[in-house]
Amino acid sequence: MVEVRLENVTKKFGDVVAVDDVSFEVREGEILTLLGPSGCGKSSTLRTVAGFYYPDSGTIYFGEKDVTNLPPQDRNTAMVFQNYALWPHMSVRNNVTYGLKLRDVSKENQNKRAKEALKMVQMEKFIDRMPNKLSGGQQQRVAVARCLVVNPDVLLMDEPLSNLDAKLRIETRRDIRDLVKDLTLTAIYVTHDQEEALSISDYIIVMDEGRIRQRGRPREIWERPSNCFVGTFIGEANLLSFTVQSVTNGTGILNITDTDRVLKTKYGVELEEGGEARIVLRPNRFKIELEEDKSANQIPANVRALMYLGTYERITARLDNGSDVIIYNDEGIPLEVGQDIFLRVKPEDVFAFGPKAY
Repeated sequence: MVEVRLENVTKKFGDVVAVDDVSFEVREGEILTLLGPSGCGKSSTLRTVAGFYYPDSGTIYFGEKDVTNLPPQDRNTAMVFQNYALWPHMSVRNNVTYGLKLRDVSKENQNKRAKEALKMVQMEKFIDRMPNKLSGGQQQRVAVARCLVVNPDVLLMDEPLSNLDAKLRIETRRDIRDLVKDLTLTAIYVTHDQEEALSISDYIIVMDEGRIRQRGRPREIWERPSNCFVGTFIGEANLLSFTVQSVTNGTGILNITDTDRVLKTKYGVELEEGGEARIVLRPNRFKIELEEDKSANQIPANVRALMYLGTYERITARLDNGSDVIIYNDEGIPLEVGQDIFLRVKPEDVFAFGPKAY
């Protein structure tokens, strides 16, 4: 396995800049996930690493080797695609051994390695079955085995679980992570699913408009977003507008627009006194209170809608300034539509961003 390193990589399609001056590295045995909305450049970045696209500028290294202008077949990568890309007229065995045939591996060795790869993904007993006789999850496992059988230096995965149902996605992402770690593979994973990225990754890169907005471990991305885009993209979040009353070393006192209510934050980025701020608040960070005390970080609201989801109740509430917020009521507090409530949030759970950090 090798380390992958991108240095100032840019890829354009006509006037569209799909990948804009992107630099990162993936160490041996790590899973790096490229996360972002559709059209943000994550798949273009992955395909540039694979060699399907050549960058307009920048350099790609596998270890100390410059692979920027090498064709895909000379990079020893393997890719798992969203749609499995299995040959429908070939058995599982022949699908898995196809890449070995192109490498002139002997037939005896082909069968041996195919069985080993299928065993890794718990599909060895289906070796002679046709793809149309397999479930979606089984087909995806075969697609992974087809990649592993060629002993790739880098494993690339482009939204490999998006065609699976919710339960199977959870099981398969766990299997993929365990497999990558057991084999000490270097892996780059692409998804737009935040939960999937948080659960499978060692590191996450959040992308938008071809650029990297933040790189960090899953907990860091969730708990310490570096800008408003990341704070609102990762998980469900409320976005509110405030004016900044005062700032001290990133700790701020904020006035909710058009109200006399005050929020204190211990997490401020690029805040300026008297300026505008956007506030990101997680729905699960609110505490619902039924009595008003008008202290800092208590916000009055009115219940507009209730949605029971089993482990919690999803509440839509309206603040005095007309803004709607989402709250997760996981304490079983009985509420009714039209009821006045008060929302408490801790200063460390108030993510405040000035205009330079939007």
